[in-house]
Amino acid sequence: MTPVEFPSHGANVVVSPGSWLCPPLWTGVVILGGAGIVTAPSVRAAQLMADASRKLSHGELVDEERLREVLPVLDVLGPASLLYLDRADFLPAHGGTAVEEVMCGDGELASLLARAGREDADESGLEAITSPSFVLREGQDVVAAAGYRTWPRSVAHLSVLVAPDCRGRRLARVVASAAVTHALEAGMLPQWRARPHPSRRVAHALGFQELGFQLSVRLGDGGDSAHRRVGPAL
Repeated sequence: MTPVEFPSHGANVVVSPGSWLCPPLWTGVVILGGAGIVTAPSVRAAQLMADASRKLSHGELVDEERLREVLPVLDVLGPASLLYLDRADFLPAHGGTAVEEVMCGDGELASLLARAGREDADESGLEAITSPSFVLREGQDVVAAAGYRTWPRSVAHLSVLVAPDCRGRRLARVVASAAVTHALEAGMLPQWRARPHPSRRVAHALGFQELGFQLSVRLGDGGDSAHRRVGPAL
């Protein structure tokens, strides 16, 4: 595990092949306020990103076009908004159906994940949660679920998924609200990562505030010649 802290200013670049901020062999960039952290899969990638961070502003480090001007970029994921929630700002959402708490890894989520499709399931991150799952059912079928993965510094990284044919009914708000309540009661800081606008809309409805951005980049010219992922680390 490679610990990394946000600096008082600038960007802190570290080699972390097992970073949670990006897919294996990719480089992860997170910008919060006036500081940033970059996790690279290899020494070469870290050198490339350190050079780029001296040339680019914080905003440009999560700008695909500017990155391509100074780096051998092969592929990009994002950028995504990072939103956080203070307990005092929480706006709980309630639906007409009771939310059920089930244990993490419960097989009932498999049907929802399959129903949503691989792309949406991966985007939600629901398979990686470490909290219980908070679900809504229609009959015996789970149609919406939420939970969170525990990150360093007591951060609760939220995951939400709704069956495609059940979207637009505010189900995401209801299950996410239950997961947020659980995280806050555990003394954690809820974090929401959002790329599509509907995801940001749900986060804002619950009181989350946008504070930063995250981007993953795959580098060429030796930038992705790292060891395979060996374990979770930030």
